Amino acid sequence: MPAPALVTLIVGTEELLVDRAVAAAVAEVRGSDPDVDVHDLMPAQVGPSTLVEATSPSLFGDRRVVVLRSAQDLVKDLAATVVDYLKAPADDVHMVIAHAGGAKGKVLLQAAQKAGARRVDCKGPTKGPERVAFVRGEFSGAGRQITADAAQALVDAVGTDLREIAAACTQLVADTEGRVDAAAVARYHSGKAEASGFSVADHAIEGRIAEALEQLRWSLAVGTAPVLINSALAGAVRGVAAAGRPPKGIGEADLAKQLRIPPWKMRSLRQQARGWSPAGLARAMGVVAETDALIKGAGRDPEYALERAVIEIARARGVRG
Repeated sequence: MPAPALVTLIVGTEELLVDRAVAAAVAEVRGSDPDVDVHDLMPAQVGPSTLVEATSPSLFGDRRVVVLRSAQDLVKDLAATVVDYLKAPADDVHMVIAHAGGAKGKVLLQAAQKAGARRVDCKGPTKGPERVAFVRGEFSGAGRQITADAAQALVDAVGTDLREIAAACTQLVADTEGRVDAAAVARYHSGKAEASGFSVADHAIEGRIAEALEQLRWSLAVGTAPVLINSALAGAVRGVAAAGRPPKGIGEADLAKQLRIPPWKMRSLRQQARGWSPAGLARAMGVVAETDALIKGAGRDPEYALERAVIEIARARGVRG
């Protein structure tokens, strides 16, 4: 069994995968030394004395693991201290550096690579098929199987947050036996699937305020992220705008591809677009943009912002002009 790497560089922004990679690196060292001392540090916890103390050779030969999370956020002087350390790392210190991988803190990233760090990339899935593959990998890692349609149903029900997907996989593994099929997923997640952001959006753009608010409250209650709900609202408004005034020379199938929706959804969008005017759509698009800013920090209450958005979008359907 090879010795654990003295420097491990974990690159990426997907928190779940980064956390798993850090845990794996620490576990690898603990496999050779169960009593290893672990210093798990965020940038706000790091100071010059902290780094010196954590990385200095031990008088008793004790091994240590120093984890530097979000290393791209280290201030310039501390990043320089780490860069200097990487030129001659201690033999009894295993450093694990988690870095977002962008331009910020690039000097530290390059120094770790130059030092021969073992690199672990943590790029999360960004497309539907990639999330389905992630689900199947979670079950395979647990020694279980899930059918392809069940994996797709799970992703449809839970959404895009990787932690939520992983938690749902863990729950299904614990609560079921044998191969998991779509019926098993429906038993555990039908409520959340029915209360998805898309259901909220459909009711809102149809002007059905009471139903939209009911679906919104249920969706929030079962844990759907506010940003996903507003994303669904934005997609619905854009879809109605495109369906109501399709670009000249573009067929329905091509338009569906541009909007990244199945062809059958275009028929639904055309029906929903009948009650909308250009002025109403402009108002709805403005509401979506305002809500996005409120959810991402400009406001204090994302749930209130979404309730307001649902009401305003539903009312915008009746705007003429």
